[in-house]
Amino acid sequence: MVIAKAWVLKKHFDGFPKTSDFDLEKIELPNLKDGGEQKLLLESVFLSVDPYMRPYSRRLMKEGDVMIGTQVARIVESKNPAFTVGAFVVGNKGWRTHFISDGKDLQLLPSNWPESLPKSLALGTVGMPGLTAYFGLLEVCKMKPGETVLVNAAAGAVGSVVGQLAKIGGCKVVGCAGSDDKVAYLKEIGFDEAFNYKTVKCLDEALHKASPDGYDCFFDNVGGEFASVAINQMKKYGRIAVCGAISQYNDSVPQKGHYVQIPMIFKELRMEGFLVTRWNNRREEGLQALLKWVVEGKVKYHEQVTEGFENMPVAFIGMLKGENLGKAVVKV
Repeated sequence: MVIAKAWVLKKHFDGFPKTSDFDLEKIELPNLKDGGEQKLLLESVFLSVDPYMRPYSRRLMKEGDVMIGTQVARIVESKNPAFTVGAFVVGNKGWRTHFISDGKDLQLLPSNWPESLPKSLALGTVGMPGLTAYFGLLEVCKMKPGETVLVNAAAGAVGSVVGQLAKIGGCKVVGCAGSDDKVAYLKEIGFDEAFNYKTVKCLDEALHKASPDGYDCFFDNVGGEFASVAINQMKKYGRIAVCGAISQYNDSVPQKGHYVQIPMIFKELRMEGFLVTRWNNRREEGLQALLKWVVEGKVKYHEQVTEGFENMPVAFIGMLKGENLGKAVVKV
């Protein structure tokens, strides 16, 4: 018999999440039985903390539910021939140390995953955030060589991949982030221009200076005031991929923004929101492309690793505050 630990949502977030909004509980798991549907026992090795958890917790969860999220887990016991003991999978079982599964909702790490590559990357650059960047750029922005791409929250899990994929695609890339260290990292991984949006005197001027001719593609992870300003810097027929709105997730009172219709009409812009799950049928294509670029060194990565399952809420809150460089993960 295994006793699993799980973080539950004690209270729906009011404004910015607090550690008191969570409870750590113990759950007794049943033994696996031959012939039953529950044929796998797994232990989480790495868990992800992501911005989407903030708005989706309100949409999908009741108070008392285990907090939503994804993990890389190791198979401890198996009565399913498709999964061998010791194999690693990506699961979507929330903030738990152990869980039982029938295997239908698990995805094995790619068989060509190099032993030298951290398995936690399956939660980041070679996982959902990387796929978000891949399909957002190719299918929503439809970037072309020679174009100029703007990405905000550029040092985060999605934004850092967006910039590097745009460079692979032959584009000029401008990124912004919230600290000088993050800006230095963006330059290190190949961004053509990068600036600290917290210290520039005028965002409009900073965007114009970085690309006087404007932007063909804007990959928006932030929303709010930044998006309202950036839309005026778009070139005619520009494309905007609305991936996230982290500047608004923790607002108790909705922000009042600028109206976008005028620049959208006169510049004939296309703005499209998207969820990466739209391309689930092409998941393997995206993962193999990302894995190849990482192995070749064309896509670099950085992980913000928090040690200890007991620190899940702290890691989550820190990520929402922008304390992470690259992908934020928790090592159990």
